[in-house]
Amino acid sequence: MKIALVHDYLNEMGGAERVLLALAEMFPEAPIYTAFSVPGSSAATAFANRKIVTSWLQKVPFFEKLYSPLRFLIPQIWGSFDFSGFDLIITSASWYITKGLGKKWGVKEICYCHTPPRWLYGYETSINWQKYFPVRWYGELVGHFLRMYDYSQAQKVDLFVANSKNVKDRINKFYRKDAEVIYPPVETDQKSGKTDKNKTGDYYLMVTRVVGGKGIELALDAAEKLGDKFKLVIAGEAAGWSGLNDRILKSDRVIYKGRVDEKEKTKLMSGAKAFLALAKDEDFGITPIEALAAGTPVIAYNSGGYRETVENGKTGIFFDEYSVEGLTKAIRDFDKLKWDRQELINKAKVFSKKRFQDQMLSLVKRYAGTSRD
Repeated sequence: MKIALVHDYLNEMGGAERVLLALAEMFPEAPIYTAFSVPGSSAATAFANRKIVTSWLQKVPFFEKLYSPLRFLIPQIWGSFDFSGFDLIITSASWYITKGLGKKWGVKEICYCHTPPRWLYGYETSINWQKYFPVRWYGELVGHFLRMYDYSQAQKVDLFVANSKNVKDRINKFYRKDAEVIYPPVETDQKSGKTDKNKTGDYYLMVTRVVGGKGIELALDAAEKLGDKFKLVIAGEAAGWSGLNDRILKSDRVIYKGRVDEKEKTKLMSGAKAFLALAKDEDFGITPIEALAAGTPVIAYNSGGYRETVENGKTGIFFDEYSVEGLTKAIRDFDKLKWDRQELINKAKVFSKKRFQDQMLSLVKRYAGTSRD
């Protein structure tokens, strides 16, 4: 069968792009269709050896800054592609409404849904656009029509795959559609730098894109209040217009590493006392599992996909009050517990890339009769 992969866009690397990488490995001949690709970006670099097909948005001047304001053109962007020569398309869908694209061409579609667009359904996003009246008015107006479009496109999907039970529930709630759950791929065979399971570092770590909605604000507030009692290290590239990057750089309580490669990321995770997972209503959350794979426990806000990856008291600890006080109490409780490094590593292996690829391939063969022979 001839397969096409479809993804929102290629800019910064995140969890959705890692899913796309794993799918691209499974189907090396499949072209990747995307709204646009930012030259030199981390995501564009990761897929430099693949055939990338972009939409007309790629030719719009300053498209990398305008794709969000131009979101009202999403139906025209995806409608400009021709999938008539394919037997199956696999869409990797998040906020740019990348779904329902095969029906027009009589092509089967499997939609791997990272989440229904958070901005359409009231979830916290990377930019608090609601605080600016003109932007809020524009977003609510456009959002009204795009919610109807999103629902309509969801009805055209032949098979939904959710990245978590959390997202499966959202798909059912907003689209009235069922979904199979296949957890995203995580590199779980990394080597931990901890040679002694009882030896820990003295810092707390966050690895995330520096955008809103990831809990960075809470970590910074805690660092400023707790001072020397809370050594915070943040790694990740800045994205969007949240202003967080400036705040991090101005803080004398934070060690900011910027974007790091996989080797440095593993080293940081291995050496951390604990990994902080602080987003509200996280869709799934890959980085906490990477921390477990490095032998490091997790302190997580008790919500969203974290409930599927962290076992309270065994591989990490939850806190319920989203405040500096709530996080501080979790840190105190965390210090009272002992952590079995091997148990953390074993938990992470449940989410391996091989497991993801085996499950996806089995699903594709079962649903679409696809073979790699």
